[in-house]
Amino acid sequence: MNPAAELGRPCDRKLAIRERLLALKRTDKWYLGGLDGVVWAPPFPAWLHRPGYWDPAHLLHLEIGPCFSVALLDGDGREIMLRRPRDPDGAALRAPSPGPGGPYAVDFEPLPPGPMAWRPGKLTLRWAAIPSGDSRLGAEEDLRGPAAVTAATEIRRVLPGGVLESSWTLAPWLGARTLVVYTAQPADAVSALSESAEGVTWLREVVDRTDRALTVRISLSGPIPPTWRRAVPSEGAALPDWEHTPFAEGDPSSDGFAVPARDSGSSGWIWAAVAFPLSAVGGAPISVALSMEPASGIASSSATSTPDTRRRDPPDWESFFGGFPSFKCGDPRLDRYFDYRIYGLGQNRTSGRWDRVRHPAIAEGPAYFHVPIAYSAQCHMMEMRWRKGGREAWGSLLNFLDNQKENGSLHGRLYPHHSRGTDFYHSNWGDALLAVHDLHPNRPALDRCYEGLSRYARWLDRERDPENSGMFTVLNHFETGQEYMSRYMAVDEEADVSGWLPKLRLKGIDVTVYAHQLFRALEKIATRLGRLGDRAEWDALRTRSAQAITGRMWSPDEGIFTDVDARTWERTGVKAAVGFYPLLTGLVGGSRLDGLLDHLEDPATFGTPFPLPSSSVDDPRFSAEGIWRGKRRNCPWNGRVWPMTTSHVVEGLLRCRRAGGDRAGRLAAEKLPRFVRMMFADGDPSLPNCFEHYNPYTGRACRYRGIDDYQHSWVLDLLIRGVAGLHVSADGLEVWPLPHAFEDVALGPVATRGVELRLRLTRDSSTLAVDNAWFAGPRDRPLKVSWAEAGLEGGREAADEANQG
Repeated sequence: MNPAAELGRPCDRKLAIRERLLALKRTDKWYLGGLDGVVWAPPFPAWLHRPGYWDPAHLLHLEIGPCFSVALLDGDGREIMLRRPRDPDGAALRAPSPGPGGPYAVDFEPLPPGPMAWRPGKLTLRWAAIPSGDSRLGAEEDLRGPAAVTAATEIRRVLPGGVLESSWTLAPWLGARTLVVYTAQPADAVSALSESAEGVTWLREVVDRTDRALTVRISLSGPIPPTWRRAVPSEGAALPDWEHTPFAEGDPSSDGFAVPARDSGSSGWIWAAVAFPLSAVGGAPISVALSMEPASGIASSSATSTPDTRRRDPPDWESFFGGFPSFKCGDPRLDRYFDYRIYGLGQNRTSGRWDRVRHPAIAEGPAYFHVPIAYSAQCHMMEMRWRKGGREAWGSLLNFLDNQKENGSLHGRLYPHHSRGTDFYHSNWGDALLAVHDLHPNRPALDRCYEGLSRYARWLDRERDPENSGMFTVLNHFETGQEYMSRYMAVDEEADVSGWLPKLRLKGIDVTVYAHQLFRALEKIATRLGRLGDRAEWDALRTRSAQAITGRMWSPDEGIFTDVDARTWERTGVKAAVGFYPLLTGLVGGSRLDGLLDHLEDPATFGTPFPLPSSSVDDPRFSAEGIWRGKRRNCPWNGRVWPMTTSHVVEGLLRCRRAGGDRAGRLAAEKLPRFVRMMFADGDPSLPNCFEHYNPYTGRACRYRGIDDYQHSWVLDLLIRGVAGLHVSADGLEVWPLPHAFEDVALGPVATRGVELRLRLTRDSSTLAVDNAWFAGPRDRPLKVSWAEAGLEGGREAADEANQG
């Protein structure tokens, strides 16, 4: 068997990538992104039943809305009403008939039946026309019979550079003469409204959650010269219904374009509309768009100042997917989730074209989470290292180091236009950095990260452990990324109402583990960089922290690691999922490891059907539904399953297994698939998701939060190393999967250190291809290949040079 042949020739790979993208199609999703930091992903869209994008978009974390809607007018200037048809029988809707100008099909992909079809980067909607004289139908009413014939097809894409495109293909019998794109903007935030060659442009002041303003240049445009443009101030509501616009009465083209005067203390809305003659496109598709970009110079020169939809290419989702390996294990949920996670990373990618975010990286999620955030950056580094080149993996750390504070600490969030109110989060920078460097060694980047993280480590030691205890202080319940838990109430009964105030004096087990791993990483990197004189400092800090974790933070009564009250130096005894984080360190073995594994299997503490609750089931404040002090919270950590903590714990089990812990390996093999299968709506393999948290008994997601595709965990990495068994390190390669039941697993190509890897697992064997070299062995034992054996002469140094670009 030839693993390279099994995974296909390069010419077949492009087709395979396209098939993977199409396999993600579904009818219940609307999120769109341009792979660069602008997304249209409203958590609770109110206007999906209207053409265009009326619900708000986000330029990084800045909400901008309303966006725009579209109206079709007949020869008399009357609106042709469009509604999304329903098809209760599941049969495909009829498409528009071909006309003299050729077929009107604009999407050659096989689409599911129904009025809406989504796949990464594209949302296709079919619209039915209500015959003239019919009564208006509400958004939820059915259109059946002749009224359900598809009269128009709309394709929505978010294009690179902040362009929300709506492309229309119309049935020739529809009788539409004019397409109008229109919007309503808050009058007190709009200035410099003017005509442009393609439509209308203006400046909009947008304020973020820290009350910092950014001026954004916005344009409405199309591919042909418009027949008319209008702008009208108005009081009243701003709704995406043509009859509610100021242009629906009379002839909207009669007055020409005039800049509306702004009253002092102006309120209400400024409506703007641009009309395009459909006769000019001769039956071809027509695209209209709203574009947005910063007007204050915070974006790099790669941002265009005069957006033009005629010259826009769609985001290259195929290339993005193509940078990752393919993965198949035969489990429909695990296989689909692997590709769905790649989509989620792309949806939240930012291109690094901003003053304070200069490296490509991954934002934490949609809405106001759409910026790099320190707590989740460790996850993005673990995931994005499996993409060819690893640019976003390195960038997820380099962005924070580029903005490092003078005292050595790091911002919690990176905003594009200011650095105030960014808060602070602890993160496992050390493990993430070593993981990225293992796959994509880069000496200049490693030098930069070593300098920055050394400053951060010394700040952490100086400010968060002035007692030299080896344990590190949590000042409030937000900075751990885990609020509303008993662990904080054990040292302060008002911990949950003090916000970001630095009131707590809690020596946190999670942040102490992060610190230990950072010191360990810096010691290793100092050796790699030849800074041998630094090793004593990091060794001393690592040793002191290790002694504190094993000697002061282990609770024999509870059988788990716990926080320490810095006022009394007593353990709190509160059992939380972070108590398993020492599994990451290599410090846990024997009876202590058995005690932790007992808890993971015990339904009375952490052995719930879906792994694993953030707080122990027997915690007096435990709630599977996220209730804290009688109120359902947005971000409760008193019992909900957070993929972030589950990733940590499965990672810890995986490391213990590689160190010889067979029981840990079996437990990881059981919990990892259950963890992934949890992230499907009602267990449906066609409906993957990634919400912030889930019910540990039912697996029900926090849909009430509305924040899906939240990149606050790592899954790709665990599937590659746990199920496929591929481990890449500075010393070489190892294939050793967890003891799972998947008999046929394929992975590849993985691009690392200038070579491509492919592997195949059968029931009894492991086969690894490194370019054209093959290695094989029994599946139940580690298959190890050094870099020299893999054909990289000179070993690690040659591998480093292979990836410098």
